[in-house]
Amino acid sequence: MVDPLHVFVAVWLALLGLVIGSFLNVVIGRLPAGESIVRPRSRCPKCGHQLSWYENIPVFSWLALRAKCRSCKAPISVRYPAVELLTAVLFLLMLWRFGWTWELAMGLMLVVIVVPLALIDAEHWILPEELTLPGIALGVLMSIPLGWERVRGALLGVVFGFLAFRLMEYLGWKLFKKEALGGGDKFLLALLGGFLTHHALIAIILLASLQGAIFGILSLLVTGRAGPEMPAGEGADTPTDGEAEEAPLTMSWDFLAPGVPWWKRLLILPMSLLWQPIPDEPVDAEGEVEEWQPGATNLPFGPWLVIAGLEFALLGPWLARVLPLGLDWLFGAPL
Repeated sequence: MVDPLHVFVAVWLALLGLVIGSFLNVVIGRLPAGESIVRPRSRCPKCGHQLSWYENIPVFSWLALRAKCRSCKAPISVRYPAVELLTAVLFLLMLWRFGWTWELAMGLMLVVIVVPLALIDAEHWILPEELTLPGIALGVLMSIPLGWERVRGALLGVVFGFLAFRLMEYLGWKLFKKEALGGGDKFLLALLGGFLTHHALIAIILLASLQGAIFGILSLLVTGRAGPEMPAGEGADTPTDGEAEEAPLTMSWDFLAPGVPWWKRLLILPMSLLWQPIPDEPVDAEGEVEEWQPGATNLPFGPWLVIAGLEFALLGPWLARVLPLGLDWLFGAPL
């Protein structure tokens, strides 16, 4: 027999997800542009028409307006109802996974933080620290009611997640003399480690790498690009391949430079790993810093880290049961 209380809670949580998803659309649209997410009120990005309350009802208003602005008739992107529905569905899945527990509160907060991060990175190739850094702190702080072991796992997740990608970022500059990993990915992995503990990190990296690689290869075959192009106006000053010769990249705090005493190398190494990498950015003929633009084979990794993190949170126990022995340990750590 269906418990009416459970149905009420599920419906309430779905409606809450729709409302929060509407706010996340504001975050996704304004944060990359450096605009306030609080003021002014929601408005049409084309004509500036401020939306009335009945034009701002999640999903329903988009359908009632037939996906067009009431004022200028400009089309309204399907992204808006999609984000609202996605947030509502993820809220319900978190309820299904964790029940009415403190882990549910953590799961809902994780969704609120990572959904805009994934979509911003997918479009703009950035992971704003305005979301990642508070997210890291929240992951650790929300672990406190679950006891010391969970706090310890969260702290280790933050540290190991950051250092793992920080080391790969550094080695990418050393080996390839160019950016091989986005600077924000290390903060996103630290955030996921804070919410899901260090037990999740290897599984998240493997899932994200596998799924991202499959998508990138298929997209490259179909469209000629693994990831999206940079939006117009972002990185527009970057010369295309062959137009200008890159200035040589160097690494400050270089613990491998010749003539550095061994004791200085030991001091410089942790600073190289923890602080900004550190290359001297390439400049053009006029001495202006060149903006980075993604190449045809580049793929934003943030969305795949988010997908993998949500998969671990929602499907971890099931994956631990169905995977063959030897791999089940990746998903066997309880949350």
